[in-house]
Formats: sequence, C-alpha cells, structure tokens
Amino acid sequence: MTPPRPTLIADAAIDLIADAGLRGLTHRAVDDASGLPAGSTSNLARTRAALLELVLTRIVERETADYPVFVEGRLPESTLPARRLLVEIGAEVLFQALTSGRRLTLARLELALEATRRPELRTVYDRLGARFAQLAAELLAAVGSADPVADARRLIRWCDGVLFNATAGSGHWHVPTPEELREEIDRYLTALLGAEV
Repeated sequence: MTPPRPTLIADAAIDLIADAGLRGLTHRAVDDASGLPAGSTSNLARTRAALLELVLTRIVERETADYPVFVEGRLPESTLPARRLLVEIGAEVLFQALTSGRRLTLARLELALEATRRPELRTVYDRLGARFAQLAAELLAAVGSADPVADARRLIRWCDGVLFNATAGSGHWHVPTPEELREEIDRYLTALLGAEV
C-alpha cells in the first residue's frame, strides 16, 4: 500500500536533508525524490517554512513510532524495577537514533540549527520538544526525582549531546553500543537521583 502523499513528501524531504543538508531541500527536489508530479510538494506545503514544519513533525512521528512510552506517557508494565526499565528504554531509543534512525537524527540536527535562524521553525521545534520534556519529567518523577522538571532538562541536554557527538561531533567514528549506553545512562541517573536503593 502506497503511503499518503504527505508522508511520501516528508520522507523524501528527510532523505534530502540527511544527504545534502538544507541547501539540497527545494520543493522541486522533493517532487523528484518522492516520484510525485511536479508541483505536488508546493501544493501541500506552499512555503519553505511549511515544508520544514511538515518535515520536523514527520521526524518526531517516526522517532516515536516504535515506543509506546511516547504515546502512553508512562513506563510499560514490566518485571524490571522502574529505574532499570528507564535505563533499558533510554539505551534502546538512543541506539536506534544512532543506527537505524541515524538519518532522522542528522535531519533533526540540521533543523535544530536552522531553527536558530528561523523564528517560525523555532516555535515548531520548541512545541514538539516540549512533549519530550514533559514525558521525561513524568518518567523521572516515577523513578524518584525530587525535581523532575529540572532533571528532565538535564537528561535531555545529555541525550542531545550523545546524539550530536556520535553523528556529527568528535565521536562520529564510534557509535556507543547498547551496553555502553546502558552503563552511561545508569551513571547519569545515579548522578541525578542518587544511588538506587
């Protein structure tokens, strides 16, 4: 079954950004990459700002699709203690973002930089990011944080640093293994929350 036209356009745009950066993103290039007739992209997203919003929304949709925790806003039922489960899910999400989701991560980093120059994109980026911040705060509260909002900001900064470092930064040559990510998340949570009792 062929995906809906907005999905085809957004996915083609994500690939263009991952391959060529935002300089390679034009309405015509998206038409060509998606295999749709000329004018299809501009009919859906008339301006560049509208196209960037479509792309960013689709990135978030794809990044969260495999993780019910993002939809339900809570840790799933498990025999693992809540903190251990948060470590496992966090490592899995980061590892996917650095491997099978690497192109999404690259595109998102490009859009994050563009948002520093485009107030309309900054608004969209911040609105979508606020969902993650709220979820992180709720999950941290569930594992004992005394200040979940502040701890969520700290954890997100750390996660963003890991993603940047391993895709575009000085550590791009080494993708951390799931084991390394679990160990690092566990250490970070211990720094935030204290030793697990």
